[in-house]
Amino acid sequence: MTENILDTAGRQSATEAPGVAPAAGATEDAPGGSASRATTPGDGADAYTLAGRPPPGRPPRPTLGRRALALADSLWRPALVLAAFFIAWWFVAAREYVPNYLVPTPGQVWATMTDQWSELARHTLVTLYETVLGFVLAAALGLATAVAIAYSRTLDKALYPIVLFAQVIPKIAIAPLLVVWFGLGLTPKIILAVLIAFFPVVISGVAGLRSTDPELLDLSATMGAGPWRTFRKIRFPNALPHLMAGLKVAVTLAVVGAVVGEFVGASEGLGYVLLLANGNLDAPLLFADLILMSAIGIVLFVLVEIAEALLIPWHASRRAGVSLTTS
Repeated sequence: MTENILDTAGRQSATEAPGVAPAAGATEDAPGGSASRATTPGDGADAYTLAGRPPPGRPPRPTLGRRALALADSLWRPALVLAAFFIAWWFVAAREYVPNYLVPTPGQVWATMTDQWSELARHTLVTLYETVLGFVLAAALGLATAVAIAYSRTLDKALYPIVLFAQVIPKIAIAPLLVVWFGLGLTPKIILAVLIAFFPVVISGVAGLRSTDPELLDLSATMGAGPWRTFRKIRFPNALPHLMAGLKVAVTLAVVGAVVGEFVGASEGLGYVLLLANGNLDAPLLFADLILMSAIGIVLFVLVEIAEALLIPWHASRRAGVSLTTS
């Protein structure tokens, strides 16, 4: 019983106030002004189901057609912007307002990607592996550090300056040192990805854990919940919206960290291909490499976005049609 109450309290702390159900005996008009049904104690959701309306506080489940329309509505704007960008790119390159050895045409880039696809795919998998592993380690270490900082004032004063100091150091400056220490393998690239992606996870985690309503913490203490149960039922669910925002930033920065590591010393990966293309003035290969880097970041960002939708579907930011203004 205590666990259920704490779970409900933790969920409501990160959402807006839930809808208030009609009082007992109140009537609910059916759609079109047809017969109404009075709700009495014990009716529950049946009264609203018979009246053709969803229960209070529970939005109707969208149909497959509505989901397809919502997806199309969310995609047509960025698709239009991308189309305009590619048209402008093609126009500038085809008219040679900029020489093709500097800005190739989209057709030249596509031909390079198809001709060298097997080699580009191999390098893409290397960079993807480094990025994913670095992001996972950064997420785990960042969350652990955020919990330690949020729960201990001593660790807060001891760790927070070190985390900030590690963030402000230019990562490209320490990349050669990591190569000297760990060699030319995958280790320095993964470490750089962790270092770059670590900071946003810590900051968002600390902000989320500290944003818990103190009254909910007092309630959990009054009901005899220990620190672990309070963290699991109240603090962590309340921190998830902040934490997911930090993870979406971190996953894109992890790509940067992996590529920066490949710049310094590597024999494979998209960063290595970028250096080769730049040294040979191979603009089509360079553009193809940049597109693949962007694709990795976009795919990983979308995966984190999907995970956010699955973990916190109850949060106001995940609900369609939620107004962000009071006007």
